[in-house]
Amino acid sequence: MSGTVSSPRRRAVASGVPAAGALVPSAPRVPRSIRLAAHAAALTLVPSGLWRIAIALGWDSGFTDEQLHPGNYPGAMSFYLIGLSLLAEAVGLLTLGLIHRWGEELPHWVPLLGGRRIPVPAAVIPASTGAVLVTLITVSGAFNWNAADNMGAPGSPEGVHYWVMTACYLPLLAWGPLLAVVTAAYYRRRRRERRGGRGTRAGVSVGLRPCPGRR
Repeated sequence: MSGTVSSPRRRAVASGVPAAGALVPSAPRVPRSIRLAAHAAALTLVPSGLWRIAIALGWDSGFTDEQLHPGNYPGAMSFYLIGLSLLAEAVGLLTLGLIHRWGEELPHWVPLLGGRRIPVPAAVIPASTGAVLVTLITVSGAFNWNAADNMGAPGSPEGVHYWVMTACYLPLLAWGPLLAVVTAAYYRRRRRERRGGRGTRAGVSVGLRPCPGRR
């Protein structure tokens, strides 16, 4: 082979298109069951969020107390209920980071830190803490669902309205355990990667192709 041939990585950088032999980020090898668990964890917040949004838009939820009385909606409190629902779902969607590349390496568009690997403890500790807290809160809420200061309070929904609200909040019981399962799988996968179990280097897969003209 005559002349000097630039490396595939340099050609990729110059053209902006990954070339054969360039270092290309690889997608995490996550079992299908863990992917399903991560998506299910994020979806557990959807029913209760839709329930709150429906109230914000004027749906009669069965509450007759001053704060959630249907006569107050739509109104100023609508922004609070919608914002709370969107924030809760955004937190739930963070679970997907435990199965995708952006949960292991910051995207390149992130200022200053883009492209850097996320330390395992930086993801596992918050996720594990969240799983424990969510489980404690939801289980405690389930045991006290009909307490005098909860659904047993005057002005709370009854009949069909009661069961609709209960059904919307019931999936939250699965949020904590599902998050714990996905977090444990994330931890094990990252530990294997650090030990070279996936045959990768620094979180990237290396593709090699013989240089043209060389035998």
